[in-house]
Amino acid sequence: MRLECDGLEYTYPGSEVVVIDNLCFSMAEPGFNAVFGPSGVGKTSLAKLLASRGNHSKSRIFTQGLDTVLYSYNQERLPGWSSTGDHLNKVCPIGREGLKKELIEIFKLEPVLDARFSQLSMGQQNRMNLIRYLLQEFDLLILDESLANVDEALRETIILAVKAIFPEKMFLYISHNLMEVAKFCRDILVLSEPGKQKGSFMVRGRDYTRGYTLDKQAFDAGMLEIMDAF
Repeated sequence: MRLECDGLEYTYPGSEVVVIDNLCFSMAEPGFNAVFGPSGVGKTSLAKLLASRGNHSKSRIFTQGLDTVLYSYNQERLPGWSSTGDHLNKVCPIGREGLKKELIEIFKLEPVLDARFSQLSMGQQNRMNLIRYLLQEFDLLILDESLANVDEALRETIILAVKAIFPEKMFLYISHNLMEVAKFCRDILVLSEPGKQKGSFMVRGRDYTRGYTLDKQAFDAGMLEIMDAF
């Protein structure tokens, strides 16, 4: 599988402000990859372009072995007229009931299955929404701040579990959490701050999986490399 951009450019409709300028990168392995950078560098715009895979006059997006691309984002809402448990039952494909139960347990959402989506905290809403996507067929799942408002320990549990359950899938993780990106992602696309001339860089993360032992020296060096890139 391969996700590649060659000269990707994007400007908001009706605006002259260039959000993405001649972006080139390639990611070619399953697992967790990331897009990292400060607010305003075009992370969400990039995610939406990749999800749509639209052809633009000055842009080229290539995918190989990624026929189904899904996009999950922070504070995405579910229908509010039924319980969250009923909603998951409705969207769960036949034969994936066991996966649904496993994800609910890992994401610690058993106590809120009888509640409506609007009654959940923001962290619970994001976790519930992410389960909805993980139950579907996909080759690439883009997670745009999908674990925002979830406490650090549970985020780590979820990320490590998802990596273990879906080893053949590609994930593109968008987060403002430098330590998390450096620790759990492999290929990290770093976008620089607006107005700077650095552009974009690919940095290698630690890509830890379950049972990892933190190499503090290598981990700290990786974080410094990411920070230097933007």
